Amino acid sequence: MILRLNHVALAVPDLAAAAAFYRRSLGAEVSGPTPLPAPGVTTVFVTLANTRIELLEPLGPHSPIQAFLDRNPAGGMHHVCYEVADLAAAGHQVLCVDSAAPDRRAYKLRPDLGRVLAAGTKLPRVAADLVVVVADGLSALAVQRHAVPLLVALRPLLNRWRFAPVVIARQGRVALGDAVALAMGTASVLVLIGERPGLSAPDSMGAYMTWRPAAATTDAERNCVSNIRPDGLAPADAAHRVGWLLTEMRRRDASGVALKDAAGEPARIAPPIP
Repeated sequence: MILRLNHVALAVPDLAAAAAFYRRSLGAEVSGPTPLPAPGVTTVFVTLANTRIELLEPLGPHSPIQAFLDRNPAGGMHHVCYEVADLAAAGHQVLCVDSAAPDRRAYKLRPDLGRVLAAGTKLPRVAADLVVVVADGLSALAVQRHAVPLLVALRPLLNRWRFAPVVIARQGRVALGDAVALAMGTASVLVLIGERPGLSAPDSMGAYMTWRPAAATTDAERNCVSNIRPDGLAPADAAHRVGWLLTEMRRRDASGVALKDAAGEPARIAPPIP
């Protein structure tokens, strides 16, 4: 079921001129430009009372936005992003698994159990580049609210990637994603997980990415994007960051400390997970 319109994306030949029009002529709130090498685009968001407009300008020689503008020199609507109620409605096949933690008490007292699949778990082998694991972690509320919007925004950014079915993991921790990826045979894993609730943020979600995960993968071999929530890093904005990191992982055949972000600084490394 469609819930609401998240944003309308417009491809424009001149991003600065388009942003100035919305800011000066229409008095709208306009963000600064954000270059996104992964999808080959520079974006600006125009915030309205009930939705947003995303302005897109080509970035790099192989940008799909340039191909769009070659066909439509004056620009035009590139895509519409809706928020949906569940993953199936967003076009994702879904599988469900349990960790070895039989209940919440065991999950908290035995962190190791949350890192491995329950005995007898069988997952299909797939020809895919990425498996997304959605785990309750320490805040099921966070993934309930923010996992779907992030995935809806991420899928178009990785339109050349083969996605495995999304795996919903109960009583799961970050390293459970390694076991899922190994079982399914994917090259990478993205774990969306509820972070430890803070005093002001009970619904903060983290996104943990690992390239070529293995049984002995360490936290230093992961990258993360944290504080994903509307009052922190909005899910749609986090999707751009996640998309860039995943694309760079595949290009460099590495993740974690081996990866640097677009600014030339070390990408945030996943903190130790209890």
